Amino acid sequence: MTNLNVLQFVRLIVVWTIRIIARVKMNCLRRRISCICRKSFLRNVTCLLFKRSNSMRVSFVLLLTLFASFHTWGQFDAYARENDLAVLLDSLRNSRTNQQKEKWNTQFKTLIDQTLHEPSVFDISFTKLRTLGVIDSPDKLVRIVNWNVEQDDGTQKYYAYVVHRNSLKDTKIKVIELIDKSFLLTAKPEETLAADMWYGALYYQIIPVEKANKTYYTVLGWDGGTRMSNTKLIDVIYFTGNSLKLGYPLFKSGEATAKRLFYEHSEKSVMSLRYEPEYKRIIFDHLMPETPTMVGFYEFYVPDMSYDAFILDNNRWVLKEDVIAINKTEHTVSLSQIEKNGEITTTKTPSKWIDPTEGGSGSANDVHVAVLPDSDVTNTTEAAKKPVKKDRKDMTALERYEAKKKHKKEEVPPTTLNSGKKRKPKK
Repeated sequence: MTNLNVLQFVRLIVVWTIRIIARVKMNCLRRRISCICRKSFLRNVTCLLFKRSNSMRVSFVLLLTLFASFHTWGQFDAYARENDLAVLLDSLRNSRTNQQKEKWNTQFKTLIDQTLHEPSVFDISFTKLRTLGVIDSPDKLVRIVNWNVEQDDGTQKYYAYVVHRNSLKDTKIKVIELIDKSFLLTAKPEETLAADMWYGALYYQIIPVEKANKTYYTVLGWDGGTRMSNTKLIDVIYFTGNSLKLGYPLFKSGEATAKRLFYEHSEKSVMSLRYEPEYKRIIFDHLMPETPTMVGFYEFYVPDMSYDAFILDNNRWVLKEDVIAINKTEHTVSLSQIEKNGEITTTKTPSKWIDPTEGGSGSANDVHVAVLPDSDVTNTTEAAKKPVKKDRKDMTALERYEAKKKHKKEEVPPTTLNSGKKRKPKK
């Protein structure tokens, strides 16, 4: 039974209930029962249950039970819906031809559209849909659901929905579909776009920016492009009334401003583009052509091992070149060894560089000096100007060995190359 049939059945039950109550009320009026002076619905129901016969009371209880069961049965089942979506999405991913992909994608798109219009859409995790991109804004007011369908020629078709609500307590949601019209746009559009004139991409990160009492959502995305190149992009999504807009001049590079940014690079390389909340910056690889003759041919652009970043400054993204990329956490390395009894033990140690001159390790009195490319220094170590003598008890095993070796060299007299024995001439 569909939701429409359930609603029709419930409507019939309500009408039937009202008619029964009206009939009871007329009987109460004729018999001049005290409950006729009360107009509340609760009084009438009480009168029905306790003033009428047992058969009428039982019938009304059964009616309420039936109504409650149908009401519960007609509620949205998120678990079952997610299973249905997973079956359709798996069928889409296993399709081999464009016709099969179009068929399964149409069914999947219809069902996901119905699901996103449910009031509880923000509580659905979609964890079973592994090839569906679902990202939520940190303020939990925007959810983007998007996916791609690769065609036989290697190009991509993109589909996306943006779900928006004004506050966390707001039960009214707005669902806006982004329609891919990349074939009508330039390769890298610079103007502000509407939801029905979308360039197409997969969004994977969203950052809210407050500006002039309005929230602008910066999004990071990926476009498969062609067989020769891929594209990373940075864009802005914001809402004006019931409509959605893409592109806003939040990005500043020198004196120039931009509404969105595209970074096209070679298919053979991987470009990093991510947001670091602890530093409030969008850090990314700097791209350069493989050779100077390839300038402008972006399918030959690759990262050059340097990094640039957009720093959030006064609610705008300001470009800063040649920044230092820092690992977020200290990694640990697991070291396993076999003991004498055959047991394997594992220990974890921080994966960080240890200065060999600290803690008595390394050669005694050696100081490491960094060598710059334009420096005249050729040695990487230099002896300390004033050697400090250590007590033998405080020396390490390596220091005691070097001291003993040096002492022997001072005691033994220098010898000549010829020890007095005559060499026999070679025959």
